[in-house]
Order: sequence, then structure tokens, then C-alpha cells
Amino acid sequence: MNTNDRNGKVYNITNDRNRAIVGSYHSTARNGFSDHHKGAKQVDIRMLKTAQKKNFTTDENNDVQAKFTVGIEVEKNRFSRNAVKEYPLFAGYETDSSCGVEAVTNILPLLPKGKWRNKVFNMMFEAKSIIESPSDYRCGGHMTMGVDGLTGAELRNKIRKNAGIVLALFRHRLKNRYCNSNLTMVGEDNRDLLMNGSGRYQVLLTKVHTVEFRLVSRFDNVKQMMRRYELMYELLDFSVNNPNGKFKTFLNKVKPIVKSMYGGDEEKTNEILELAKAFQKMIDTNKTNAQVSPYLTECYIPQSMQG
Repeated sequence: MNTNDRNGKVYNITNDRNRAIVGSYHSTARNGFSDHHKGAKQVDIRMLKTAQKKNFTTDENNDVQAKFTVGIEVEKNRFSRNAVKEYPLFAGYETDSSCGVEAVTNILPLLPKGKWRNKVFNMMFEAKSIIESPSDYRCGGHMTMGVDGLTGAELRNKIRKNAGIVLALFRHRLKNRYCNSNLTMVGEDNRDLLMNGSGRYQVLLTKVHTVEFRLVSRFDNVKQMMRRYELMYELLDFSVNNPNGKFKTFLNKVKPIVKSMYGGDEEKTNEILELAKAFQKMIDTNKTNAQVSPYLTECYIPQSMQG
């Protein structure tokens, strides 16, 4: 990675051989990640609005760091022929027991629309052959997010106030045992409120400094990854910086993104937004309702939590 004052952040490969082969499970973490959210320059955020610039910090050298981060797992049955090589986007590749193989990104900045985000999106386009490799229903697209200054538990408590849209978009994964525990995303101190139990395979897994949306489905193409990236930025920005904001206001903000996800289909978009409200009601009340029940494995939901 190179950075200069005029061009800003530049993402290059490291020529680390370990980043160009498929290793064993969790080998990527052992080999380490690049901090792609650090070391940008003022030119990278110069055109952003004042409110958006609150999501960045500047050090004594005037270098810029993003407060919001995301790491993405791209699970595949196999990688396309000759696709496996080092890309700036990915920290490495490894085997995956549920799907086959997966590519794991470096620690990416989660950014608003602008010059720096365009550089992140360019990395995604460069890695198209990996992102668009073959996959099926067994594969997921986990997204792990962090916010500078917040613990994982603190971030979870903020996100769950607006997470109904995520459950609505990925509703068909809510019967998948690898990601359907703790449907209402409560903390360990509220174990009596758990829906579908706890453990590792939660909708939103809380870690020490981050949270992982395990519910996110597989990535089929680059555009899909871009839209989900945009959605997660809006989710963090609204949840962290507007903690008393109304869920309806948040849905209005993300409607253009959801509409793009569905190819501009207004009717389908409105259907998803209405379903998001029903899921948010479930999260807030810890009770199911008629709109969400068809997507849940009800045998795991205590009677007291059924609407």
C-alpha cells in the first residue's frame, strides 16, 4: 500500500505467497490482515460533508483513519480456474467445511460515497473472478463490522435497533442452523430472552471489538457486494450517530439501496421495507408475529415468545 498527499491511498499487493494459495481453515487469521482502513490522506475525504467527516480520525501526520470497518467472507464451492492469486481486497483464502472454500478480505474501511469508497469498490472489481466463482445455498457472506471506541456488545446494542432490514433481506437464511440463533440479538445478560438459543451460530455474533452478521447470504457478483457494503455503512452511521432516530427514518435512507438490490422494482422494494418493520417489531418486543413467522423455525421458539 502506498499513500501520497496528491493521490491519497493506493492499494497494492504485498507479494506475500500465503495470500495467493488456499490454506487451511483459519489460516488467514494466522497470517494476518492489512489495515486498509488506516493511512489515507485528506484528499480521500475532502469532498465529504462535515457530518460524514465525523466518522474519521486524523493523526499527528494528518493521516486519516476510518472509524467504521468491515471484513467480508466470500464462501464458494470452488474458485474459478486461475482465479486464485493475491488481490489487494483479500487477506487470503482457506478451506470452509460448510461450503468448500472461502476468501477473506483485509480490514476494509466502511465509507460513505466518495473518492475513498471508489477505491474500495475498485478492489472488488479487481477480484471479480473470486467474487463471482461458483456457489450454492450452503455458502454464506458473513460481514464483520467494528466501530472505533465501541466494544462488540455496545455496537450490537446500537445495531439491533435498526437490524430489521437485514433480517428482511436475508429472511431465507433464518432457518439455517449456522446463522439463526439469538434472533433478536440480545446480550448474554438477557439469556431468558433468547430466541433459538445462543452459541456461535447467531444472526449477529458478538465478539470483543466487533460484531459479525452471519445471516448474510452468499455473494453472487460484485454489484451485490457493493450494495451490501453501502447498506452496512448506513446501518452503522445511523445506529451510532443517530441513536434516537426512528426506524422509519432509517428505512427511508436505505430505500434507494434496497431498490437497487431488486433491480429498481418498486413493488418488491416496498414489500421488503414492510417486512423489515415486522422483523424490527419482533426484535423490539422479543415476540414473533404473523408476517415473520413463515421465515422462522418455530419449533425452536418458546411459546412465550410467539405473538
